[in-house]
Amino acid sequence: MHDELTKVDIRKMQEEIDYRKSEVTPKLKEQLKAARDLGDLSENDEYHSVKRALNKNYGRIRYLQAMIDTAVVIDVDSAEDVVGLFDKITVYDEEEDEERVVSIVTTLRNDIFDGYISKESPFGRAILGHKVGDRVEIKANEKYSYFVVIRHIEKGEDNESLPISSY
Repeated sequence: MHDELTKVDIRKMQEEIDYRKSEVTPKLKEQLKAARDLGDLSENDEYHSVKRALNKNYGRIRYLQAMIDTAVVIDVDSAEDVVGLFDKITVYDEEEDEERVVSIVTTLRNDIFDGYISKESPFGRAILGHKVGDRVEIKANEKYSYFVVIRHIEKGEDNESLPISSY
């Protein structure tokens, strides 16, 4: 399986890997050494806590590296009149009888609470490529779907300030 990511996604992941290797890992190893020097490891909570943190750090590095290794780099450009990645879209949700503003982003920078919706989500997949005025059915699952109407598209670009998601 390949993740579709932007050049910015890959750069941000590599920056995190470099930071974890050069800053986090040495600091945790130093803490682990200090905790080990405290004595009996079977009852040393500090040692076990630091050991878990170090393993989690290594896991994050492996995860990010695997994402980079298998990524397919995608272009973020789209036609001026259609919904594309990083565009700010105003939609009218017919069921809720309300408007909301969202942006479609790569899965790695998804943050539903701030209005950043993954292009891989049912909403993102359904709305990409549509135009202002289009009524789009969002199929949440086999039993539930709803309709939105695209009211406005503000073209965007790959926003480097959007952080990549943690686990």
